[in-house]
Amino acid sequence: MRFHAVCAALTATAAAAALTGCGQLTGADGGTRKVTLWLMKGSASDDFIRKFTASFEKEHPGIDLQVEIQEWTGIGAKVNAVLNGSSKESADVIEVGNTQVAQYIETGGLSEVTLEGLRAWGSKDWLKGLADPGSVNGAQYGVPWYAANRVVIYHKDLFAAAGVKEPPKTRADWIAATQKLDKGDQQGIYLAGQNWYVLAGFVWDEGGDLAVETGGQWLGTLDTEPAQAGMEFYKKLQALGDGPKGADEETPPQAEVFARGQVAQIIAPPGQAAQIEQLNPALKGKLGFFPIPGKTADKYGSVLTGGSDLIIPNRTRDRAAAVDVITALVSEKWQTELARTMSYVPNKTTLAHVVQGNEGASAMALGAAQGRATPKSARWAEVESKNPIKPYMTAALTGQDPQAAARTASQAISKVLSSDR
Repeated sequence: MRFHAVCAALTATAAAAALTGCGQLTGADGGTRKVTLWLMKGSASDDFIRKFTASFEKEHPGIDLQVEIQEWTGIGAKVNAVLNGSSKESADVIEVGNTQVAQYIETGGLSEVTLEGLRAWGSKDWLKGLADPGSVNGAQYGVPWYAANRVVIYHKDLFAAAGVKEPPKTRADWIAATQKLDKGDQQGIYLAGQNWYVLAGFVWDEGGDLAVETGGQWLGTLDTEPAQAGMEFYKKLQALGDGPKGADEETPPQAEVFARGQVAQIIAPPGQAAQIEQLNPALKGKLGFFPIPGKTADKYGSVLTGGSDLIIPNRTRDRAAAVDVITALVSEKWQTELARTMSYVPNKTTLAHVVQGNEGASAMALGAAQGRATPKSARWAEVESKNPIKPYMTAALTGQDPQAAARTASQAISKVLSSDR
């Protein structure tokens, strides 16, 4: 998913310095100071980067901002090398996936930004799914930058033909509407059997979790009663279509299935609508979006939040300038520009209004208020690599004992998260 304990205590003087602009300062030799920002490929457009760089340098004379684009493949080792000082490269601010921050916190080498978050960056309004993975024991290390999550993409014509006049607001209404849509060769919803991202949201809605930490040990919790209730709802919804029970949403790609025109709904990031329209131009203008419904109408369903945080290495050459870069990136001006340009969710609940007019992004922003992240363990990436959740889901959907399958998956998760590297 890209879409992860060192504590640098700040003295009052250092904190004050960090929270003031550094643009009027010059390097030790009186010249410009170079500040390096690593951004991931595809996170921001070239036009955004050009405009942001020009604006930042204008507002901070004496600073030369260098933006370097990094590939997602192999980025973990590359970031760790910067953090531990073994790299020939350096960076002052680094964009990382929100679920990656935990592993960098464990590795060490991150600068704490709790005070900046409270005083200058509006941390009380940050999206929980971005902020929580970037903190440990009340100390913040990752700064939310942007988010993305899944919504329901639906075929407006099929909804109208079935008499479904408006998007459902509750789970019960969603099931009722999907039953009307599931008829003949038409699928009410295409939901692959191993889409564990969607399952996570249903589990959270029931008050459960994928894993919890107790007494310093992580335990998989898919076999608990709330998690089982989430799986039961998933099973009920998945049965209202022909999604494969033994494959995930990319096997085959669900956008391709939807593009054939006989699927009423899929659960996906809104950006998949563009792929669907490219595959079938006849669907252009016929796709709608709504947040995943919750158990009650007053609260949308929980969603797995993907996106990015910004971190500052302890080894930064210029912490004050790094703070200034983040201050600019998380400002309302540049959050608005990024969200509208890339159809992202801004990093704060109070900025959701900036994507009004973009139906997909607006639906995503509404759901983002109920966003969560994967368990805050540095080893969660290893769980995803082995992914015992997928075979558990298939077992539950194909009539095997769901409790036994969940217990097996939970034990596998516990083993990975609590093992020594």
